[in-house]
Amino acid sequence: MQTVNFKLRHLSYFVALANSLNFSEAARRCFVSQPTLSAQIRKLEVTLGVELIERKTAHHMLTPVGQEIAEQARVILHEAQVLEQLAIQARDPFGGALKLGVIPTVAPYLLPCLLAELNKAFPELETCFTEAKTPVLEEQLDDGDLDVAILALPVDATAFMEFFLYREEFYLAAFQSHPLSKNSTVGLEDLQQLELLLLEDGHCFRDQALAVCDQANAVQNMNFSATSVETLKHMVAAGLGLTLIPQTASFDKKHSIAYVPFDPPIHRTIGMVCRRSTTRSSLVEELAEVIKAKAQQMIKAQTH
Repeated sequence: MQTVNFKLRHLSYFVALANSLNFSEAARRCFVSQPTLSAQIRKLEVTLGVELIERKTAHHMLTPVGQEIAEQARVILHEAQVLEQLAIQARDPFGGALKLGVIPTVAPYLLPCLLAELNKAFPELETCFTEAKTPVLEEQLDDGDLDVAILALPVDATAFMEFFLYREEFYLAAFQSHPLSKNSTVGLEDLQQLELLLLEDGHCFRDQALAVCDQANAVQNMNFSATSVETLKHMVAAGLGLTLIPQTASFDKKHSIAYVPFDPPIHRTIGMVCRRSTTRSSLVEELAEVIKAKAQQMIKAQTH
C-alpha cells in the first residue's frame, strides 16, 4: 500500500484556492507568490494522484474529487489547530488563542477600555473578538466557534455557565427641546402613550426595551428601527424621537441629548458565558474576574 505524504501547508494553499477560486487572491491570503502557490498545489495533485482543479475552463473550478478533498482538508486543518492549541494550553493555561464574542450594545463601550487590561493580565493570550447578536453568539458558543461570550443575562441554555460582570441602568434619551429632557428622573408613567425608537429584531436590548414599553403603556415607533445604539442616538439628537439607552452608551458629549435616569431604576445584567464542557475553566474564571473589575471601574468612573 502506497503511503501518501504531504504537508499541512499544501492543504492550506489548496483550501485558500478552493475558497476564492482565484490563484492571485489565494496567494495573497497565504502570503506567497502566485507561482509558489501554483507549484505547491500541483505538487499536492501529484502526491494524491488526482486532478483537483479544472484549469482549462474560463474560470478555475474544482473537480468533483477536488471539492471532496477541499472539505476534508478544512477538517484536517481545523483539527491541526485544535492539537496546536491543546499543546499551548498544556504549557500555559493562560496562553494560546481565545475567541470572545460580544453583543453590539456592549462591544463599542466596553472593549476599548478592556483591551489594554486583558493584554496586561494575560500577556500570552491571543484574544480574537467577534461582535454579533445574542442568538448568533449562543449558536457559535454551542458549535465551538467561540470560547466565551459577553451578553445580557440570563441565557436560556443549560449547556452554558454564567459569570456576573455588571449591572447597568436604562436611561431615557431625549432631545434637548423635549419636555422630559428637563426632568432629573422619569417614571414609567411619564412614558405613557409615547412612541419610542427601538433597535431592529434580534437585539436582546430591543426585547428589554419592549418589556419596558409594555409596563409603561408606551409603543414602538413603527416607521423606524435601528441597527445600532449609535444610530438611535443620532436619531434622538436630530429631534426625531425618544429612545432607551444602556448606561454605558450614555457617557459622551457627541450628541445634543439629555440622558434621564428612571426612578425607580430600570437595569439589565451583563455577564460572560461559556460552555459547561470547557477545558479552560481556570482561564475563564480568571478572565471573568478581570472583565468584571474593569467594567465596574468604568461604570463607577463614568457616574462621578
